[in-house]
Amino acid sequence: MRLYHVAIGLVSLLSMVSGAMTIGANWGTQATHPLDPAIVVRLLRENGIQKVKLFDADYDTLRALGKTGIEVMVGIPNDMLATLASSMKAAEKWVSKNVSAHVTSNNVNIRYVAVGNEPFLQTYNGSFLRTTFPALQNVQSALIKAGLGNSVKVTVPLNADVYESSSGLPSDGDFRADIHDLMLAIVKFLNDATAPFTVNIYPFISLYSDAEFPVDYAFFDGNANPVNDGGTSYYNMFDANYDTLVHALQKNGFGNLPIIVGEIGWPTDGDRNANIEYAQRFNQGFMSHISSGKGTPLRPNADINAYLFSLIDEDAKSVDPGNFERHWGVFTFDGMPKYAFNLGTTNTGALIPARRVNYLERKWCVMKPSAKLDDPQVPLSVSYACGLADCTRLGYGTSCGSLDARGNISYAFNSYFQIQNQLDDACKFPNLSTITKTDPSTGTCRFEVMIEPYYGGAVQAPGHAKKALGLVVGLILFFLKIV
Repeated sequence: MRLYHVAIGLVSLLSMVSGAMTIGANWGTQATHPLDPAIVVRLLRENGIQKVKLFDADYDTLRALGKTGIEVMVGIPNDMLATLASSMKAAEKWVSKNVSAHVTSNNVNIRYVAVGNEPFLQTYNGSFLRTTFPALQNVQSALIKAGLGNSVKVTVPLNADVYESSSGLPSDGDFRADIHDLMLAIVKFLNDATAPFTVNIYPFISLYSDAEFPVDYAFFDGNANPVNDGGTSYYNMFDANYDTLVHALQKNGFGNLPIIVGEIGWPTDGDRNANIEYAQRFNQGFMSHISSGKGTPLRPNADINAYLFSLIDEDAKSVDPGNFERHWGVFTFDGMPKYAFNLGTTNTGALIPARRVNYLERKWCVMKPSAKLDDPQVPLSVSYACGLADCTRLGYGTSCGSLDARGNISYAFNSYFQIQNQLDDACKFPNLSTITKTDPSTGTCRFEVMIEPYYGGAVQAPGHAKKALGLVVGLILFFLKIV
């Protein structure tokens, strides 16, 4: 069996500190209606989540984390790397505004700065190869100049495709040939700065992208046929992938470099393998695996420091990688637990939902009972609604995959209606739609009522995903037999 690497990456940080496990979470905000940061911070605290990883340095988010003691990793988006790489002054300004100010005036416990996010992903075609390392160096220098060099460390969250194995076995692991020298320069820099190597590992992506991938090998049940690597047995993909990186580090003289697993998790919708059962099985299995203290075969008894992806669903994420991208959360968009998941931090062993969440009125936009499926406006209306809203729960093997034709259309209409804050004009598809106060949800398919919009931060509309959602729209129209 060959080792399956992750092609893309996508947060709960689990680390063992002084023998006690602490829990963290990746907190992404690419949502049309993100929760108020104060609500999310309360959600973190009430669930005993003591670490959080961000993808930017949003002021309101960091302010809400002030005086909580929660450890924070702030992020620098890839589109800022060129500026920070070319200007030391720009790096100093960024650190002053987004790190120093929050540490000193708001008592935010910032511990890491993530410089970029998977910048060497092969699908980026080398766009960030020349800017990532200089940006990393400048941000580190700026932290030192600000007197934060010892307390705040830099790192670069990288996709697992930065290393590979010629034989598929962990022992042959090395950094990708086309970026080998660059990776060694970064690794040496991190080692000298006593900073960690951060990598994102996704067994789900291997299952999604390869129909021949052995399902049990993605999980931690011990049911998979083990991979034998010179007498060392690997019973799950995570251990094999992690140790491939350890071998790559050892092979190049940095075998003791600390590793953070920046993202690991399982989505709950948008694909036949993205479901509640698999997500619960994977995440709870991962929790048990790392809390056992056994480490991996190459680093036995070592603490696994990892961020589970992710805290909350994000309905405005790009779905170019797949429709599952909007469904990685342990919690739904409104902070409700999706499944039984024991983090070991609450008295009941269950997740605690978000409190004081305000919803819009309980009403939905659906297809008129009198409307005809063969109305020529149907395909245009569905395409428009899905292009500007979120239809990723529709399709084969999804939570709404069993809806009939009218149900599919109603779901599309309602998604647009809710994202548009239930404006009357958002439910005026020509002779096709009507507003109802009867919940159309059925079975596993939830017709959502959106939460009241939070205007403190930038809200990202999902219209950019129109092209990527073409497959979903096409499936809807195919089943309607009108294309």
